Amino acid sequence: MTFHKHQNVLIWELGQERIQIEPWGADALRVRGSLNAPIMNDPLDALLEPVLTTPEIIINDEEASIQNGVVTTKISSQGTLSFFNNKTNQELLSEIRHKFPQPERRFKSMGGNLFRTQVKFKSYDDERFYGLGQHKHGKLDQKGCVIDLLQLNSNVSIPFFLSNRGYGFLWNNPAVGRVELGQNHTRWIAEATSKLDYWITLGDTPAQIIEHYVDATGHAPLLPEWASGFWQCKLRYSSQDELLSVAREYKKRGLPLSVIVIDYFHWTLQGDWKFDPTDWPDPAEMVRELEEMGVKLMVSVWPTVNGASENYKTMSEKGFLIETNRGMPAHWTLTDTNAPGLPAPVYFYDATNPDAQSFLWERIRDGYYQHGIKTFWLDACEPEMYPTDPENLRYHLGDGLAVTNIYPRMHARAFYEGMKAEGEDEIITLSRSAWAGSQKYGVALWSGDIASTFEELKAQIPAGLNVGLSGIPWWTTDIGGFHSGDPQSPYFRELIIRWFQFGVFCPLFRLHGFRMPADLDRYWESGGPNEVWSFGNEAYEIITDFLHLRERLRPYIMEQMAAAHEKGTPPMRPLFYDFPDEEQTWPIKDQFMFGPGLLVAPVVDEGARKRTVYLPTGTTWRDVWTNKVFTGEQWITADAPLDQIPLYLRSDAELPILV
Repeated sequence: MTFHKHQNVLIWELGQERIQIEPWGADALRVRGSLNAPIMNDPLDALLEPVLTTPEIIINDEEASIQNGVVTTKISSQGTLSFFNNKTNQELLSEIRHKFPQPERRFKSMGGNLFRTQVKFKSYDDERFYGLGQHKHGKLDQKGCVIDLLQLNSNVSIPFFLSNRGYGFLWNNPAVGRVELGQNHTRWIAEATSKLDYWITLGDTPAQIIEHYVDATGHAPLLPEWASGFWQCKLRYSSQDELLSVAREYKKRGLPLSVIVIDYFHWTLQGDWKFDPTDWPDPAEMVRELEEMGVKLMVSVWPTVNGASENYKTMSEKGFLIETNRGMPAHWTLTDTNAPGLPAPVYFYDATNPDAQSFLWERIRDGYYQHGIKTFWLDACEPEMYPTDPENLRYHLGDGLAVTNIYPRMHARAFYEGMKAEGEDEIITLSRSAWAGSQKYGVALWSGDIASTFEELKAQIPAGLNVGLSGIPWWTTDIGGFHSGDPQSPYFRELIIRWFQFGVFCPLFRLHGFRMPADLDRYWESGGPNEVWSFGNEAYEIITDFLHLRERLRPYIMEQMAAAHEKGTPPMRPLFYDFPDEEQTWPIKDQFMFGPGLLVAPVVDEGARKRTVYLPTGTTWRDVWTNKVFTGEQWITADAPLDQIPLYLRSDAELPILV
């Protein structure tokens, strides 16, 4: 066993294992470990290079320590790591030791320079965990959960959590794996990786922890002002005429509309990345008319390539496609536009290859950007494959098990850097998946293909709150859910009203869905109607009021977006973010603060016309509908007729909720 210091790094070595600990940002330390290999930075890192700092390093015979600001790591002679808050002397996190003094930290060879790696920490009874991306379990606090570290449609792996014990933890590794937040231990597992790599930061408040995290992984740009308005989308507008007719109808009715979206199968073939001229004869003229109406056009582009595409041969020969280790090289079988109803094999381009990124952007520039289209929807970018088998994939950056979770971040980077090279500054991509640091590439995340049910609506609140605590401030849902909502159904009409009322107070405000009735044999053609006038007169009147409410709130929303850009502050956040000293606020998962001045309590149960609401301490709260003022630190029963949800202004906050 040896301890030694190299510049500002503390190093421990025993046999073939090496651990190095170094300062990495304010009140933060990075831990890396390996067997028989040097430890280097690589393109898989989520962490940016920090400002060089000089920590306090102390080495004794049986223990060494490194201090950076308020955080200290101690490492025993046998390699067990423990982390402490210097202000309070509290142990925050500590590895579990085995029967002998060695820690429960393991490297199992997977061949080559890859190892199945795990690290196991103590479990603390009072600990709660928040963040970790987006998951469908409906929980805000994820203590007791096992979370798969694998990108899937509607489950987004961002391996960062915020603990109520006063620290944030990033598993800086895009490998497939899992985190077990158990009652007996917390364990992180990477199925294939060349090194152990994690980062820990401390803060007096959740806000300070999140600020440290985005300083370390990247700040989101400032949201373009136009993106704070209402976005209209449906399964598919099948032609230029249909899309323009919808935009014109919004303007004719005097309804606000900021963005309208063209979904999939507008292309000639997947991988051509251009419009089918039969249905979209003049994209530039379409963009021009929409711009005159004050509407931006977003277009869905997929990372998939049909074998019959004009780009397939070049991409295959140049190594721009993800390879497979065995079996057929295709990754999915999909209906495409060349033969509707018949399956075609498709391949995913390799977003981890910089040359493939450049090639893709050149096609996007020629097929869309040259027509004035500057906003893109990055669908299916997990990447979504059937079967889901990352072990069978080979990327430019390495083995599928080791790198696949970084794919959506690399894909977004291709668009961000391509747009930057064209001189664009207002960059936002709507992405179905993300990884740590995606926010710095202008990624807006949405919750994927979810069902049109009250149960799904209820699960969206903690999902969105955890996304904000994972460093991504731009988040939204398909208002009404994606699957199987019937605009003629009383159930769905109530659901879409309640979902709109929630959606107004999400960072992005977007209607989308595959509505019924539709011809399921030809579902790719359109789907049922999904405009705000499609759900009956009662719903239309209520929804219209909330559309205009969103418009009145946009200056306030942009103030929150500035805070998100500068400090990583999520516009939509749990009560404990603003009231961290109040224990009552930490478990609440069905209310949230929308900025500092507005408490939102969505209605998420069918038929509900009342709901309980908790009002935090230290301030007064004014019901925006009745002007009644309440003191904090109490539960109340709030009225919630169909045309209202409980909303409370904090103290002297003045917002234009009512006309």
